[in-house]
Amino acid sequence: MIKKKYFMLYLAAVLALYGCGDIEKAERTEAGQEAQAGAITPRAGTEKSETKTILFFGNSLTAGYGLEPDQAFPALIQERIDSLDLPYKVINAGVSGETTAGGKGRIDWLLKQPVDVFVLELGANDGLRGIKTEETYSNLKAIIEKVRSKNPEVEILLAGMQIPPSMGQQYTQDFRDVYTRLAEEEQVGLIPFLLEGVAGNRELNQGDGIHPTVEGQKILADNVWAILEPVILEDTPVASS
Repeated sequence: MIKKKYFMLYLAAVLALYGCGDIEKAERTEAGQEAQAGAITPRAGTEKSETKTILFFGNSLTAGYGLEPDQAFPALIQERIDSLDLPYKVINAGVSGETTAGGKGRIDWLLKQPVDVFVLELGANDGLRGIKTEETYSNLKAIIEKVRSKNPEVEILLAGMQIPPSMGQQYTQDFRDVYTRLAEEEQVGLIPFLLEGVAGNRELNQGDGIHPTVEGQKILADNVWAILEPVILEDTPVASS
């Protein structure tokens, strides 16, 4: 669990650096990223004729803001997959500053390729900007529906997020509930809190206080892997001896 004092430091850093309306602009300006997905190349020798695709769809946390692409948690997930010789290719479709509305508009062209596992990590920028939680809920639900429409057999994981109490305790609770509500209603896997063990820890965040360092991204990978691993292992045929 996150120690309260560290979490409050994290919240203060978020508010002091960005307020509620500037996070998207600040991230896009510094990162200079466009809506472009990048495939992470599996280790040599792991390509298989029936390789499946895992699409990570998110914002700066997925994109690995301030770090090299191979230091972001999707790339670390690819490393774990390769170490187990599993037939999966990871695509990092994270864009810094992305909101759920932006994601809803961007998802269609990404679905031109087959997707076997879809990891949805969006909403933090909505919360920090005070967007109505019902709007965030509707956008995330629409993204899930679009993914399923194109890929009926897809496995979907939703990365839970929490926000500072700057909008009031009720908004903060309603925002957290968006993810548990969607996971239950849409029957998708839930990563309870993507930043568990990282948020509020100065040593695990960059100078801005909110974006994970290399070590922080490793913990994010652990949080994701705990939910993702059983999904991909269940869907991977056991090789005959």
